[in-house]
Amino acid sequence: MAGLFNNLLVLFFVFQNICLGFRSPLSVFKRYKDTSRSFSSECLGSDQPVVSLGLSDFALDIRMPGVTPKQSDTYLCMSVPLPVDDEAYVVDFKPHASMDTVHHMLLFGCNEPSSTENYWDCDEGTCKDKSNILYAWARNAPPTRLPKGVGFRVGGETGGRFFVLQVHYGDISAFRDKHKDCSGVTLHLTHQKQPLIAGMYLMMSVNTVIPPGEKVVDADIACHYKRFPMHLFAYRVHTHRLGKVVSGYRVRNGQWTLIGRQSPQLPQAFYPVEHPVDVSYDDTLAARCVFSGEGRTTETHIGGTANDEMCNFYIMYYMEAKHAVSYMTCTQNANPELFRNIPQEANIPIQIMSDMLKMTHGHHEETKDSDKSSLLQQAKKEEEEILEQSNFYSLLSKLLGEREDVVHVYKHNPTEKAESDLVAEIANVVQKKDLAREITNHEERDSTNLVRDRIQSEHDFHIEEAVEWPGLDLKLGQISGLALDAENNLVIFHRGDHVWDENSFDNTFVYQQRGLGPIEQSTILVLHPSNAKLLRSLGKSLFYLPHGLSIDKNGNYWVTDVALHQVFKLGPDKKEPLLTLGVALQPGSDKNHFCQPTDVAVDPNTGSIYVSDGYCNSRIIQFSPNGLYVMQWGEETSLGRAKPGQFHIPHSLALIPDFSQLCVADRENGRIQCFRLETGEFIREIKHKSFGRELFAVSYVPGLLFAVNGMPYPGEAEPVQGFVMNFSTGEIIDTFIPLRKSFEMPHDVVASEDETVFVGDVHARAVWKFASTEKLEHRSVKKAGIEVQDIKESGTIVEGRLKNNPESTDPIKKQEKQHLVQQHTSTGISFVLITTLLIIPVVVLLAILLFIRWRKTAVYGGDGEHKLDSSSGRILGRVRGKGSGGLNLGNFFASHKSYSRKGFDRVSTEGSDQEKDEDEGTDSEEECSAPQTPPAPSSS
Repeated sequence: MAGLFNNLLVLFFVFQNICLGFRSPLSVFKRYKDTSRSFSSECLGSDQPVVSLGLSDFALDIRMPGVTPKQSDTYLCMSVPLPVDDEAYVVDFKPHASMDTVHHMLLFGCNEPSSTENYWDCDEGTCKDKSNILYAWARNAPPTRLPKGVGFRVGGETGGRFFVLQVHYGDISAFRDKHKDCSGVTLHLTHQKQPLIAGMYLMMSVNTVIPPGEKVVDADIACHYKRFPMHLFAYRVHTHRLGKVVSGYRVRNGQWTLIGRQSPQLPQAFYPVEHPVDVSYDDTLAARCVFSGEGRTTETHIGGTANDEMCNFYIMYYMEAKHAVSYMTCTQNANPELFRNIPQEANIPIQIMSDMLKMTHGHHEETKDSDKSSLLQQAKKEEEEILEQSNFYSLLSKLLGEREDVVHVYKHNPTEKAESDLVAEIANVVQKKDLAREITNHEERDSTNLVRDRIQSEHDFHIEEAVEWPGLDLKLGQISGLALDAENNLVIFHRGDHVWDENSFDNTFVYQQRGLGPIEQSTILVLHPSNAKLLRSLGKSLFYLPHGLSIDKNGNYWVTDVALHQVFKLGPDKKEPLLTLGVALQPGSDKNHFCQPTDVAVDPNTGSIYVSDGYCNSRIIQFSPNGLYVMQWGEETSLGRAKPGQFHIPHSLALIPDFSQLCVADRENGRIQCFRLETGEFIREIKHKSFGRELFAVSYVPGLLFAVNGMPYPGEAEPVQGFVMNFSTGEIIDTFIPLRKSFEMPHDVVASEDETVFVGDVHARAVWKFASTEKLEHRSVKKAGIEVQDIKESGTIVEGRLKNNPESTDPIKKQEKQHLVQQHTSTGISFVLITTLLIIPVVVLLAILLFIRWRKTAVYGGDGEHKLDSSSGRILGRVRGKGSGGLNLGNFFASHKSYSRKGFDRVSTEGSDQEKDEDEGTDSEEECSAPQTPPAPSSS
């Protein structure tokens, strides 16, 4: 009955709208009234339509609101809000555009469009936040069909709440009549949950250069796939005029499987994948674009203008809803050698008819000359817009607005890491001109991580045990957790007189030693990081078997207890917990129970709580800041090789706020897995042979990961040790072991930004402190009471001084900077001062000698030469180096009245220790005194 009523209602509206002559393709349905946008009467004739298609389905018409582009290569954007708050799924697209007016269209999903205007120039941006490509159309393409049960997820808590349509108007000759354009797309949406979620995988070349006249130029793209399985169902190719053929493949065990191959000069639709192709973990996705530079007189680069080129291979895929990722990119060639075996078909152009080529480009004969003229007029402007293409980094840096902290991910890992952390960043680039136009006005991030990563990648980093640290001798229980507070004080979580042994739990993980009662000692100790002095303690009579520890930005302690199966939040000065998660002494695997939870981490930006659960569950659980369950991910490791998202004791957590990631030490699988904080999606795995079979703990500081492994199994050689890794690449840049005692079972590791590292061992019941060798060398010099600063720029010792306090706490870098400034200033002043002091006496001496010679000549006349030699022979002789002693400035200046001898005695140019003052009893000598008898020669 309801179906009959709906059919009658549809017929009624059809009849009504035919009479009214509405031009909207969906005008047969009622309009959505709660919208503020209005459209040109030439387009829809009414408000933006949302059309009901039944109880759970509806259609949304997204159209340009009657626009007239003013010049070629114009990109215009407009946004439409999702008309419902609940989660919905896009299951079909119907384009409304013609190649005569539109070059291509892209549809994005996001939460905040770049503008609130009816439409805007896309140079302002497409979305302010992260965006995903949902749909692409170009050149008279047929509509894209999604398989049954597959949809793009929008709305709700995780999906975008706005659609943004971007339309590229290539040639505007069709707008000579000043008509208004209403190109767009109609979406079919449903509220019914789809078991399979669609996504877009974009492969693109960003550094291709096509030499002029070159017949064949290959642009190759390849990335290793490191996520859950995805199933490919459609593809689209995209280049500009020089592209001949674009091909995409899955490579597995050396076998190439074709995803799709097409001429980019044909309608650039999403074509169905002819034969089902699935992509699994560790497969390789590869694509090649073939260009020809014939007819060009200059190099052609990747860009967004008519004279530039592009190489894009889009893949539509679907994944299981619980593992779904909405958007992924590949912008590199991870394995150039791979393309030696690419099928020959990838380099065979697909022939198309000349009239088809003309129509496909949307350029008719009568407009060809005007197009050429228009391009020539814009040549100067386009030349200025061409990006520096000499290497990948300069191009991507330009595209991302000089975001060097993003670029360095590629620079230090030319293989697979690049795409995982840059999906959102690349998505923002895609918003602008299909990855071709320069993006500007981006704020630059702090480049500290970039500099740090560069340093670490050069293998000039090494840490060793700080043997002077007394904390190794502390009397503690089993040490399970370590953390550093805001003052970099070391916080230790230990088990006091309780131990975890084979009698602690039964086979259902219920704690068997409740009769012991809680630990009576303080289980949380705060120590000074330099001298291990106890600053404060807490945690008496609260815990049975402590395990994980972390500290949030407000100084609260977050701990786990594997016996209680609970997580606690403790204030720094509070005796009772501020928040408790889980049910005491009751293991479980639902939303309200844990089973031996191992660690906890708190997002400093959102306050979200993440718990690794644990020894008998294999999952990560997210809670809201006030402790409400949000979501979880993870599963037990299956037989054979551990897959992404599978755990065998998720043992330790490291939160990476800079990249919105959570890294997990997957203990018994001997690896680190990193996930997206917002969704729990798998990003990457870090696994090295030197880890051995077990990896116990992981810690993060900007640019670096620190980890500790477990004891090797019998017959295995990997030693128990600590690791320092470059976060961007996962590369091990250093390992470390203690000098005093030995690691037995290092259970936790924590590091500070000044590269101080602490390791707690649950069996040895000890805490080691490690520091960089540079810091240790500095500290060893200070320990003797002398501080020497070596400024590398000059290669000289700037300052050496006795320190009253060898425990100076001034940062080394700050002192170096201050000393460097002082050195430059004092060096200049000292040089001028010393030079002046040396020159002045010489000038004065010469003046006096000349004056004496003139005076004697005037007094004695012709006899003066003899008298001068007689009376002043001693002085002149000494000046010429012929006297028995050196020039004694004290005696010389003392011969003049009113000049004190103090400070000048025995200052001799000869340095003789036999020279004595001629007259110890007087302050002056007569100017014309007779020469004295030379002293006897020294016996030595």
